[in-house]
Amino acid sequence: MTYDVARVRGLFPSLGDGWIHLDPQVGMQIPDSVASTVSKAFRALVSAPGGVYPAARQSRAIVDAARLAVADLVGGDPRGVVLGPSRGLLLNILAEALNTRVWLGSQVVVSRLDDEANLVPWLRAADRYGGKVVWAEVDIENGALPPWQYSDLVVDATSVVAMTLASSTLGTVTDVRAVAEVIHAVDGLLVVDATNAAPYMSLDIDELQADVMVVSAERWGGPQTAALVFRDPDYLSRVRPVSLSPNAEGPERLEVEGHQYAMLAGLVASVEHLASLDEAAEGTRRERLVTSMTSLSHYLQRLLAYLINSLDQLNTVRVLGTADSRVPTVSFTVAGVTADKVVRRLADNGICALADVSNRALTGIGVNDVGGAVTIGLGQYSTPYEVDQLVRCLGSLG
Repeated sequence: MTYDVARVRGLFPSLGDGWIHLDPQVGMQIPDSVASTVSKAFRALVSAPGGVYPAARQSRAIVDAARLAVADLVGGDPRGVVLGPSRGLLLNILAEALNTRVWLGSQVVVSRLDDEANLVPWLRAADRYGGKVVWAEVDIENGALPPWQYSDLVVDATSVVAMTLASSTLGTVTDVRAVAEVIHAVDGLLVVDATNAAPYMSLDIDELQADVMVVSAERWGGPQTAALVFRDPDYLSRVRPVSLSPNAEGPERLEVEGHQYAMLAGLVASVEHLASLDEAAEGTRRERLVTSMTSLSHYLQRLLAYLINSLDQLNTVRVLGTADSRVPTVSFTVAGVTADKVVRRLADNGICALADVSNRALTGIGVNDVGGAVTIGLGQYSTPYEVDQLVRCLGSLG
């Protein structure tokens, strides 16, 4: 397996702007193949599925292709792929669609490591239907979400555990499989937000034993669209339908209205882009995805180690979290300098970074007491030179 970052960078026209993009949490840069596909689709896909004329058949084919692409990405079944505009909306729909008996007298376990998108829907549903909310806590020393605590948190009355596969700020990767064993022992539902992990690692919903997995395409260079994947497609028949169509079946039961077909075309193109990151990848798209994402992961893990080691050499910089298993995402503080000032200095030097990302894990660590934290992330196109430029700029603050 080889990863040619120079070749990959050539797939992103936006990198010609001269900026160093270390802010993939708000959207990875978009490959030319995805942008071209969306543009072309906007000119052609103007009809809803269901008709017998060519445009309608083409729209139907795009929806089917999008379900298959997401299924290949996570190792799932296309019959269990629900499509929508964002993970927050899809998770809200899921929480509302679960039978009210799931909530009455029961509890949901959520985590402070998660993004708000996988917290707010469950908090609201529990409040509305009388469920109890229990929190899994983050180890503030290493930024990890200890799986052992779920043995105490999950009880017979637990109906749902919602957790992230990787943190969007600390980069921590969680032991989902260990938690799955605990929640399945009481016949509960495990909902995993894989949005922050999908750009960096090969996903396998069966291996993780997640009942439902959510991903969002803009995080790996796709358009603003998302998907819920049910490991068992038959589970869709047990949820309350929210579709405006009385004849909706399968995943369409949780799709309120029609889709933006051009965006779904871009979704398919973005998954194909991921599958082609390693030129040596062969076989089915699923096989090429595993090869390419493994190659990308190895490259970025080496670059992440170089990044953290370089930051540790700066006396004024403190990297938050020391967990061994992590995606290439880092949050840090700079002594005596607020996060917003650090980000402005980085921007003055052509570097995109994020300040004061809304995250309960960072709040628990206490970043608000020291002026906030700066969050950065690596992308498919990141290079050692860009890491050096970041470190040089941070060093000038001391």
